[in-house]
Amino acid sequence: MPQGDSNGSSKQHAALTRRVPTPGKATILAIGKAFPSQIIPQECLVEGYIRDTKCEDSYIKEKLERLCKNTTVKTRYTVMSKEILDKFPELATEGSPTIKQKLEIANPAVVEMATKASLSCIKEWGRPAQDITHVVYVSSSEIRLPGGDLYLANELGLRRDVGRVMLYFLGCYGGVTGLRVAKDIAENNPGSRVLLTTSETTILGFRPPNKARPYDLVGAALFGDGAAAVIVGANPVMGQESPFMELSYAVQKFLPDTHHVIDGRLSEEGINFKLGRDLPQKIEDNIEEFCRKLMAQSTVKEFNDLFWAVHPGGPAILNRLESTLKLSSEKLECSRKALMDYGNVSSNTIFYVMEYMREYLKEGGEEWGLGLAFGPGITFEGILLRSL
Repeated sequence: MPQGDSNGSSKQHAALTRRVPTPGKATILAIGKAFPSQIIPQECLVEGYIRDTKCEDSYIKEKLERLCKNTTVKTRYTVMSKEILDKFPELATEGSPTIKQKLEIANPAVVEMATKASLSCIKEWGRPAQDITHVVYVSSSEIRLPGGDLYLANELGLRRDVGRVMLYFLGCYGGVTGLRVAKDIAENNPGSRVLLTTSETTILGFRPPNKARPYDLVGAALFGDGAAAVIVGANPVMGQESPFMELSYAVQKFLPDTHHVIDGRLSEEGINFKLGRDLPQKIEDNIEEFCRKLMAQSTVKEFNDLFWAVHPGGPAILNRLESTLKLSSEKLECSRKALMDYGNVSSNTIFYVMEYMREYLKEGGEEWGLGLAFGPGITFEGILLRSL
């Protein structure tokens, strides 16, 4: 990443100089994250997955080994454990109707992670949880009524009149959608403070490998579990709150007739995903126009004059974006690091990227940047960011 001059004076000056938030614009005031206790080094995944699913097919094992190397992921966290498989051995049996068991595991797990991430975020924020006026809850990993938003509000002891919004099954772009919704709430409700929480687990999609479902192996090699949270509010109380990023302008776009490219269906076995091989190409064909629409709201004209917080759906998408927009190699470093450290954690991952970006920007850097995510639809979700 770019550094200051040799004596460090430019970095020190940048770190000490804070930009003034724009009156009325939503800002991110704090960030937190949480993970399940089980961590899986990527080099251990294949043996564990093959053992746990009782797979004896050498072709599948070799393919999974190749995929694990290609993802660039080094570590991931997971709710799934030996204890769960011992309790529910049917989860590793092909064709078993296990949606009931999976929800029994996933529903409390996502709220537990969401609660931990939110508490971490609230602690960094420094104000009482009772000051939270709204909750935006994002997950593609639970199904129930009432939803996780209510369970989270109860666990955190939020006020009874807290306004709740629940965003279910958006997939990988859900985190940036949540930022867009939180921005609208914060800017249209003076004095409001919005807790945006995302929480995801791969439990609903867990199943033994099958040659007829090649994407299951991609999921096994790439996806992880975890949660994230941010506090969003306009007109921060200086001296009491510490805004680090402004949410300047948000856009969502879908690509017509591409709903089949990322296809997820709920069945008695859980969630089944199919991912089209043309996804990276579809993104490449449409990304420049989308980014320029966001950039038009700033003074920046060149892509390399922005910082980039991009959801790392996988290395192929990052590579295509870098090549198409002719980005310098360091521009997607925060996205690549989040992918390496956590895997693709669906809606959460953008916040892991933003946390790394916050540390980078403390050393001085670009004022304007883009937050981007892609998911089912094909949907593009983007937000123009301003570093404070």
